[in-house]
Amino acid sequence: MSETIFDKILRKEIPAEIVYEDESAISFKDISPQAPVHVLVIPKVKVAGFADFESRSNEEVGALFKAAAITARKLGLADDGYRIVVNQGRNGQQTVDYIHIHILGGRPMNWPPG
Repeated sequence: MSETIFDKILRKEIPAEIVYEDESAISFKDISPQAPVHVLVIPKVKVAGFADFESRSNEEVGALFKAAAITARKLGLADDGYRIVVNQGRNGQQTVDYIHIHILGGRPMNWPPG
């Protein structure tokens, strides 16, 4: 896998506004927000995309989604709701080859999304 901006954020080579961090994941504000609240959640062990979770342990997959839930609550989004988005591949608009969960909130979301 090639190096990504997320690898550099994890190594603290690029600054990021950290929202939450634990032993398996880190959450930080998106530099190009698409909603009043837009945070990314990534695992600390690199996974290229959602399709690659098939070969990962249930614990790894669960830890990422648990970190997203904790992050959303910490951001005050739990009561009013929010959207979780995971893009996969070119047609899914995945722009960084490192799995990441988008947490979008702070306003009503539209449907369908795209």
